[in-house]
Amino acid sequence: MTVRPAVLECAAMRTLLLVLSLSVAARAEDVVRLGNLKFAHYGAVSHMKEVCSKHGIRLEERMFAKGLDIVPGIIAGEIDLAASALDGAIAGRASGAPVFVVAGFAKGGARILARKDGGVTRLAELKGKKVGTARGGAQELLLYAELAKTGLTWSDQPGKDVRILFLAYADLNQALQSGQLDAISQSEPQSSQAIRQGYAVELVKPYDTPIGEPVRALVMTEKLYGNRDVALRTMKCFVEATKEFIDKPAEAEQYVREKMFRGALTAEEYKDAPTNASFTYDITPAQVQVTADLMVKYGVAKMAKAPEASAFVKLDLLQEAKRALGVK
Repeated sequence: MTVRPAVLECAAMRTLLLVLSLSVAARAEDVVRLGNLKFAHYGAVSHMKEVCSKHGIRLEERMFAKGLDIVPGIIAGEIDLAASALDGAIAGRASGAPVFVVAGFAKGGARILARKDGGVTRLAELKGKKVGTARGGAQELLLYAELAKTGLTWSDQPGKDVRILFLAYADLNQALQSGQLDAISQSEPQSSQAIRQGYAVELVKPYDTPIGEPVRALVMTEKLYGNRDVALRTMKCFVEATKEFIDKPAEAEQYVREKMFRGALTAEEYKDAPTNASFTYDITPAQVQVTADLMVKYGVAKMAKAPEASAFVKLDLLQEAKRALGVK
């Protein structure tokens, strides 16, 4: 019996479609494990969970208290991608975590606050006071840079101008409100909440030091970076998720308030936070190096030597993803 060419063509087409469908299914199985933090300006990174399926990635998010807490997970091979304050990324690299800084994702997001009824109206008046911050967070380094600029000394032990007390981000506001602390260096939206709720005043947005406006870093393991296909699709997901948040602020607000904070953040508190933090894609080796050098100078993360930014800042994936999606 002779098989007609049309029948053979249809059979070949069905085979091709089957192969393609299997290929797409296989791609959809690529899993990337994300370490993230619960802050308003980390929302676009969290939003990647809803976007990455378009790029054949299943993103599994795990929340941590602060960036340094993610480092053991990276070293143990349990985290592939992490959102962190830049100092957390630098400390991780210095401690042997096999990571690259591959993008920035937010700028700003910090304030130094004083208790409203405490009589402190400027940084110089912190002499003899107790100031709280989270150890290993961006706010710790920013606080030290501001105190140094003001000419104040500090320690977590008695004997210096300012006594530093280390608390979790979640506990800083309560300690300020209750009078246990005179001031805090805090993130967003917690700093905006403290002001909005009436027990704190802003002393300064700490962006007038050599650090400038701090940039948060998206960090990728060397293993994921070495898998070019999956790494690039992950980066395209990041760029697309961030673009959605920048272009559609109402949707960004809804996501952060409802999905990240589950109603614990009011519309007014959210709207206050983005005035002090913004989403971005970009970071530079110079920003990373300045931060690393100041970490050594001020003893943050107890690094003996600052790692060279040129060795672990890799922006090629970001540039390719931005070109592919038409983002400048």
